[in-house]
Amino acid sequence: MRRNPVRYIIQVIIHVLFWTGVYYTLKALTTTSFGMVLRNGDRGTQKVDIQLSFPYSWIVLGFLIVLFYTNTLWLFKQVLRYKSAAGRVAVIASWCILLFTINFLVIRWRINVDNAPYIISHQQFSGGKDSLPKMTFNSALPSAKLPDLPSPPDVPVSPVDNWLHMQLVIALIFLSVLAVAIAQFFIKEWIRNDLTRTQAEAQQLSTEIKFLRSQVNPHFLFNTLNNLFSMAQKKGNDELADGISKLSGMMRYMIYESNTEQVYLQKEIEYLKNCIALHKLRYAGGEVEVAFSYPPPGAIGEVQIAPMLFIPFLENAFKHGIAIGERSCITVTITAGAGKLNFTCENTDHSHVRRLEEEKTGIGLANVRRRLELVYPGRYALYAGPKDGKYLVHLQIAYS
Repeated sequence: MRRNPVRYIIQVIIHVLFWTGVYYTLKALTTTSFGMVLRNGDRGTQKVDIQLSFPYSWIVLGFLIVLFYTNTLWLFKQVLRYKSAAGRVAVIASWCILLFTINFLVIRWRINVDNAPYIISHQQFSGGKDSLPKMTFNSALPSAKLPDLPSPPDVPVSPVDNWLHMQLVIALIFLSVLAVAIAQFFIKEWIRNDLTRTQAEAQQLSTEIKFLRSQVNPHFLFNTLNNLFSMAQKKGNDELADGISKLSGMMRYMIYESNTEQVYLQKEIEYLKNCIALHKLRYAGGEVEVAFSYPPPGAIGEVQIAPMLFIPFLENAFKHGIAIGERSCITVTITAGAGKLNFTCENTDHSHVRRLEEEKTGIGLANVRRRLELVYPGRYALYAGPKDGKYLVHLQIAYS
């Protein structure tokens, strides 16, 4: 799907404004204010307000940006795979604490590099180095009268102590950014899932409409097949009768039994077996060798999958993996266990035969991937391409 450039620019502007606001909020929250009293002999005293602005807010901002985007773009997607809620919370909390600790150590090291304490005096309200925080001098008295006041003794202020007392504020800022990241991620996930669900419903509706249009009096077709089956039996043509019986079963499955979101895997296997048997009738004996391996019914009794999922790969193996007059082999394997279903279809690689992804009139690999993305989003892996001199399709689905 192409990204809308206007929408993309708006998102960038929002992110820039958000982090600008975070930076100035951080500066405001990490500014230390305290008072000093200047004594003027018999003329009384004057209170002076000192503001000590923390100079390394940009370092904290950098770690907050890392915390936000690593969570929304990577970490949250990983922890969603955990079944335990406590495990998810522990991973996210550990990552937040790790970044906070690294942030603390980096700034502590930076302060030690600058090295000099802040010296607050009457004549100079800034640190000994340009990189040290600036002191702003605020007084209720007119500035012209200040030189008449005797200079108070210099007051050293440790930058480490000043940084340590801000840690609770910084920790709260980290937690706030983490909360915003969680909210942003799950809102986007909710919107994406809702869009995917809407697309899936539209796709299903379109499929149902096409399916209804394709039904040309199925009862008539079944009755006709049954009549042909009886005629073949009367004529003693058992092979023809068996083929008609298999075709009738396939049609019944396609029209009635597969008209649900999930079917038992055993039903799908029976459909593939009938499909293979009918396809083999088209070729002379020994011209096409088909091997079909699958689990016994007792091992997959409760496993369910989306209907008609494997048939496109098998149909394309017969369409594009067989050359008349040449010996061709097709191997189909289905395994299930540990919540994963594996389907493999391997056929002879004829260099002059168009591959599945080059097919323009059939279902095509792109359409198969589209259906898998709608039915099993994030729960499947599909490979289709040449391997070891053959053409291989391997599909793995997490069904539980």
